[in-house]
Amino acid sequence: MVEGINVFFSKMVGTLAVILVVAAFIGGSDMLLKFIDEKRNRKYSLIAGALGGVFGVYGNISGVNLNGAVISVRDIGPMLAGFTGGPIGGLIAGAIAGIHRLAMGGITAQACVVATCSIGLICGFISYKYRDIIEKPVWAFVIGTVMEAFHLSIVLVMVKPFETALDIVRQIAIPFISVNAIGFTMMILIITYTEKQRKLTLEKSRLQSELEVANVIQNSLLPVINSSYPGREEIDVSGFMEAAKEVGGDFYDVFFVDNNRIAFVIGDVSGKGVPAALFMASSKIILQNCVRDIPDLSDAVETANHVLCERNEADMFVTAWVGVLNLTTFEVEYVCAGHNPPAYISEGKADYIKTKSGFVLAGMDGVKYKKHTMQLDHGDTVLLYTDGIVEAETKQHELFGEDRLLDSLKDAEENSAATITETVKTSVNGFVNGNSQFDDMTLLCFKIN
Repeated sequence: MVEGINVFFSKMVGTLAVILVVAAFIGGSDMLLKFIDEKRNRKYSLIAGALGGVFGVYGNISGVNLNGAVISVRDIGPMLAGFTGGPIGGLIAGAIAGIHRLAMGGITAQACVVATCSIGLICGFISYKYRDIIEKPVWAFVIGTVMEAFHLSIVLVMVKPFETALDIVRQIAIPFISVNAIGFTMMILIITYTEKQRKLTLEKSRLQSELEVANVIQNSLLPVINSSYPGREEIDVSGFMEAAKEVGGDFYDVFFVDNNRIAFVIGDVSGKGVPAALFMASSKIILQNCVRDIPDLSDAVETANHVLCERNEADMFVTAWVGVLNLTTFEVEYVCAGHNPPAYISEGKADYIKTKSGFVLAGMDGVKYKKHTMQLDHGDTVLLYTDGIVEAETKQHELFGEDRLLDSLKDAEENSAATITETVKTSVNGFVNGNSQFDDMTLLCFKIN
C-alpha cells in the first residue's frame, strides 16, 4: 500500500516537472501577453485550450492505475488553460483531457470527465474576473486545493459502489490534492514571473526607443554649424556635443543678437539623463531670449537666472558661459556663471581666460553677475568646453585635465575652428582609450579670420 502510494507520488511529481518546464516556456511567449491585452480575441483562448489539453493528455498517459482509476496531474492542464485562456480555454482543455480519459476507461472515467471540464471552466472564470487574486501564491494554492477536493467529491458522487469510490479517495486524497495544488501554485509563479520579466523587457525597449527620439529632438535644438555658418567671413565657428547617456544636460548655442553682434553660449546642467535634458532645453531658450531682448549682458543673465529659479522645482542648476562678439571691433563681452574658464589661443600660445566667476544659474535668486570684456584680434581663437572634457578619465581614473587640453591646442593658430574641435576630440578619445565616460562632453570654438 505505502509502496504503491510512493510510486504514484513520484510519477505525479515527475509529470508535474515536465509540465512546469513547458509552462515556463508559455509564460515567456507572446500568447499570454496578447491574451491579457486582447481578452476578446478567441484565437488565444483556443491556443491555450489546445496546449492545456495536451498537458492533460500527457498527465493521463503518465498516470497510475489504482483499482480502475487513473490517478494523475491531468487537472493542471485545464487549470493552466483557464488561467491563460479564460473560460473558453479552460473548457476546451478540460474537454480534450476528459475525452482522452474517457477513452482510457475505468471506474472513474465519467466522473473524471465531468470534474476535469468543470475545473477548467471554473479556473477560467476565476482568472477572468479575479486575475490579480489568482496570481498570489497563497490564493493559487487555495484554489488548487479546492479544485482537487472538488474533483474527488465528484468521484464520490458519481462512482458506484460508493464504498469503492470512498476507498480510492481515501488512498489518494492527500498526495493527489497536495501535488496538484503545489503544482498549480508553482505554475502560477513561473508564468507570472516570466510574464513580468517580458513586460519589463518590452517596457525597456519602448523607453529605449523614446530616448532615441529624445536624443534626436535634443540635437535638433542645437544650432546646425557647417562650413558656411554663420554666414560672416569675419568668423569661423565649430560645435560638438556628445551625451554620456541617450540624452544629456550639456548644450551650446550660437545666434545673432543683431546684425553686427553674435552670441556664444555653453552650459552644463547638473545631473544626467532626461531631467537634465529637459532643464537644458529650458535654460537654452531662456538664455537666448534674455540675451536678445535685454541690451546689457549682465542684466540679461540676471534675468535668465531669475526666470530659471522661479521654474526650478527640481532644484537643478546650470553652469554657463555667455559671450557676445562684436563683428566690427572684435570685442567680446562675457559673463561666466560658475563655468569652466574658456581656452584662449593668440599668437601661437594657449591659456585660459581667468576671470572671477559668478554663481551658477538657477542656484539662487537675486544674484548679480559681472560683465567682463576682452579684445580679440585676427587669428585669435576662443574654445568653450564643459567639464566632461577635462574630467574625461582612463580606466585607471586618471583625468584628461586642463594641461592636456592646452597641449592639444599648441598648433591651433594655423587650423580652422572645425579642425581645432576635432583635434581636441581625438586627444580626449586617445587618452581615455575606449573607457566609457560618466559625463557629457561639449565643445564650442570660434575663431577670428
